[in-house]
Amino acid sequence: MSTRYEPPQPEGGGDGDQSVGQLLRELSEETSTLVRQEVQLAKAELSGKAKAAGKGAGLLAGAAVIGLALLGAFTAFLIAVIALALPVWLAALVVTVLYGLLAAALGLAGRAALRKATPAKPEQTIDTVKEDVQWAKTQASSAKR
Repeated sequence: MSTRYEPPQPEGGGDGDQSVGQLLRELSEETSTLVRQEVQLAKAELSGKAKAAGKGAGLLAGAAVIGLALLGAFTAFLIAVIALALPVWLAALVVTVLYGLLAAALGLAGRAALRKATPAKPEQTIDTVKEDVQWAKTQASSAKR
């Protein structure tokens, strides 16, 4: 009398082996979920970079507004003070050079802030996608065994 060994059945009454179709359906669902999550990560990362770029642009705009608001009164004051020692035309030239230096310093600071925000690519997402591809390759090679 021979008895056949039957492995225990999983709860729910299904057979223990999943069909290729079921495995492919699961793979498709998990791939879709992974892609959606990667897109959400990319959106979040780009949003953060856009905020940093906006901050840099705001600094540049603020520099321009302050420069315009103070330009008239402060220019008159400086020219009047320097004109006590120099001719008025030379006092005006000195004030113009000072403004040029100030504008250059503010422009360089704004450009540095904008450079920190670029390049606008989702670096973290790129890294995780590379990890996902590597994981999938590992899974595929282990499934072949």
